[in-house]
Amino acid sequence: MTRKLIIEGNAVYEIDEDCMLKKRVAVDEHVRNKREEDSGHEYRKKCDQGSTQGHGRPR
Repeated sequence: MTRKLIIEGNAVYEIDEDCMLKKRVAVDEHVRNKREEDSGHEYRKKCDQGSTQGHGRPR
């Protein structure tokens, strides 16, 4: 277990770096998945709009 001790004035904090790393990896993975999901949604949205856009009326 890797721990870090932080002293700020009268306050003392002990941080478990292994736990923080696991949490960060989980958050990064969530953000990456969300980005991939959103980019796929934008692509589908553009494809749906492109079927009638710029051609006047749909045929």
